[in-house]
Amino acid sequence: MASTHPEHLSGSTADYSVAVPKSMFPGLFVLGMVSWTLVEYLIHRFLFHMKPPSDSHYLIMLHFVMHGQHHKAPFDGSRLVFPPVPASLVIAFFYVFLRLILPEAVAGIVFAGGLLGYVFYDMTHYYLHFGSPHKGSYLYNMKAHHVKHHFEYQKSGFGISTKLWDYFFHTLIPEESHPKMQ
Repeated sequence: MASTHPEHLSGSTADYSVAVPKSMFPGLFVLGMVSWTLVEYLIHRFLFHMKPPSDSHYLIMLHFVMHGQHHKAPFDGSRLVFPPVPASLVIAFFYVFLRLILPEAVAGIVFAGGLLGYVFYDMTHYYLHFGSPHKGSYLYNMKAHHVKHHFEYQKSGFGISTKLWDYFFHTLIPEESHPKMQ
C-alpha cells in the first residue's frame, strides 16, 4: 500500500525543488533590486514615452493618462506615484512571471528585492519632484537629471533612481559644458 504522507506523494513540489545556499540570498536580493532599475527604465522609455498612433484616440488618451498628464503638470502630487490597484496588477504579473521561470525560493527573493527597488523608485521619484536635496549629493544630481528630462530632454534621461541604463543604452542627457574660469 502506498504511503499518503506528503513526502511520498508523486508530483509534490519537493520533486521540483532546487537547493539554494543561504549565502546566495543577499546576491539574489540585490539582483532583484538592480533588475527593477532596468524594468523602471524600460517602462519609462518604451511605454510612458511611446508615440501612440495619431488615428487612435483611445491610445492617445491612455498614454496621456498614464504619463502625459505627469509631464504636463509635474508638480501635481497626485500624479507621482502609480495608483495602488494598477500597481498591484503589475506587481502580480512580475511575481507570476518570476515563479514561472525560477525555482520558488529564488523567485521569492528576487521578487522581494525587486519590490523594494520599486518602493525606493516611488519614494525617489516623489522626492525628486518635491524634495530639497543637498547640493552635490546623489539625489541633487538625480533631481537635476529628472528636471532636465521633464523640461528639456524628453527623449532621453529615462532613469529615475539611477542613470545606469541611460549610460548603457546611450540615452544619457548631455552634460552642460562649463566655461573655463580665468
